[in-house]
Amino acid sequence: MKRVIVSVINDLVTDQRVNKSCLTLQKAGFEVLLVGRRQRKSPPMDERPYKTRRMKLLFEKGPLFYAEFNFRLFLFLLFHRCNCLLSNDLDTLWPNFWISKLKGVKLIYDSHEYFTEVPELVSRPRVQRVWKRIEGRILPKMSEMITVCQSIADLFHEKYGLKVHVIRNIPMRAMLPAPASREEVGLDLNKHVLVLQGSGINIQRGSEELVDAMEYLDDCQLVIIGGGDVLPILKEKVEANHWEDRVKFFPRMPYQKMMAITQLADLGFTLDKDTNLNYHFSLPNKLFDYIQAGVPVVASHLTEIERIITHYNIGTFIENHEPKTIAETIKNALNDEKTLAEWKNNLIFAAQELCWENEEKALLKIYERYV
Repeated sequence: MKRVIVSVINDLVTDQRVNKSCLTLQKAGFEVLLVGRRQRKSPPMDERPYKTRRMKLLFEKGPLFYAEFNFRLFLFLLFHRCNCLLSNDLDTLWPNFWISKLKGVKLIYDSHEYFTEVPELVSRPRVQRVWKRIEGRILPKMSEMITVCQSIADLFHEKYGLKVHVIRNIPMRAMLPAPASREEVGLDLNKHVLVLQGSGINIQRGSEELVDAMEYLDDCQLVIIGGGDVLPILKEKVEANHWEDRVKFFPRMPYQKMMAITQLADLGFTLDKDTNLNYHFSLPNKLFDYIQAGVPVVASHLTEIERIITHYNIGTFIENHEPKTIAETIKNALNDEKTLAEWKNNLIFAAQELCWENEEKALLKIYERYV
């Protein structure tokens, strides 16, 4: 059996796209080894039907982290047998590309976002230039790649002439657990539950304004699940305003546990700001998680997100990121019982269509060419 080594810079426990890719690779006939990193606060690794390896690094962020990770990954790939490599995102591509050349093995590249335009790089042009240089040197030497939405696919095709396959990051219906109970997770039985979840709750994603909106929503409780750069700021806001009864934080957790809590929500949020190309064309995982959980969505007006919500009629939009505007949008949605019921009914149909069991059919055809 041919072996594929899959590499990702994220924590293996919480990256569901990579997990789904590994399961699909198994269906395509590969023996799978998934390689990532282990952080100091990483949850325990859940049981997987394929092999995993988490590297413990000296550094967890900054230039030294990226340098150490890429060097360690290069050595790992050099001394482990494989017939194929799957590189997830630009921050793993450099070692994968050179190992594919040294060993003469096939390389698949899956870009989960428009990496060089994320706000963390846009605000640091020198660092951005480094990543653009890496992308510009490698992608013209490749013939095809995978990405998460048509808008980003069009950008890569226009820039590098690549054949770009679109595989959206959609959950498996089979992985949806039974809902948790409000009592067991400590939620107020008499309040509306709002949820914001994700492993990248970072700058310019609207989380600060959503928390500020809780000043005007005394009949709601906001649940924030996951991790990210702005979490310390959010927690400071909550503590300073004594909103502990209005905002509840949960750390990164296994997917099924997260989805058990998400299903308790009345509304789910994806509020990225249109400040960079990556967010402008983003199609975040949490949108599809909310759909599978049967939770209507409140979103900002971004191209790919708006297309899904409008097509299936499963939610509404904020007109700006002012906390009062967000609060009014929430109140209007919760008070319109007829429209809320219509959204929830439409979510049943959307969840049947927008599931990994349908999406992976196209991915299988791609992977089977590499076996």
